[in-house]
Amino acid sequence: MLNAARQRAESTGETLGQALSSLARATLTRGARDTIARGLLTLPKPNRLGVVAVAASTSIFSGRMFRSGDTPAAIANVPNIITVVRILLVPLFLWLLLSDAGELGLARYLAAVLFIVAIATDSLDGYLARSRNLVTDLGKILDPIADKALIGSALVGLSLLGELWWWVTIVILVREFGITVYRFIALRDRVIPAAASGKAKTMAQAIAVSLLLLPLWDLVGTWYLWLGWVVMGVALALTIYSGAEYLVAAWRHGRQR
Repeated sequence: MLNAARQRAESTGETLGQALSSLARATLTRGARDTIARGLLTLPKPNRLGVVAVAASTSIFSGRMFRSGDTPAAIANVPNIITVVRILLVPLFLWLLLSDAGELGLARYLAAVLFIVAIATDSLDGYLARSRNLVTDLGKILDPIADKALIGSALVGLSLLGELWWWVTIVILVREFGITVYRFIALRDRVIPAAASGKAKTMAQAIAVSLLLLPLWDLVGTWYLWLGWVVMGVALALTIYSGAEYLVAAWRHGRQR
């Protein structure tokens, strides 16, 4: 198997360890897997956990992490890591926003900058995944969750601070999470392509939240605040329209089956 692993590593660009792991998964029979599982159960619990942890980490990092190619992509590839980091930044962003308590101080500006940087990585991880053939099932699940968690936390934070009407936040959150749940439950056996209105909705939401988070109205005038509200109105309208359009498309797709 070692020679075969070396040949695989040379042809695919994988490391020797990754090649061995891939060959082991491909060649182990079900009986062999059962034998290994029983062997693990005979080990002391600390040793058993260590073996499982090493095996899990090997599986997660097995494959391409950044380079383009046709071989399987690692679960922990760079685009997925960027997405996970975006999710992990949500609590820090919300803490900065709420700790400012509407004083429009340094914490508010840091929260705004953090949001803008984090939401900008949505385009980055998507571009890297598509251009380098690093699209994974995990990434398809995490990416929309990251976007909705970031924008949703910003909307809730602004409403808690009294800077955005609660009904706007509720309507947007119900649409976003309602469509997400519907997609996972009712549409798990088929894919409805993203419409242009959905992409425009996401862009409008990101711009509107960014404008409302950056408290520049004290520097440039109240027109800036009005601009933020107008863009939020556009985002709200696109949110409702794109949600209805998605449900209609799903209904039509279901009738054609």
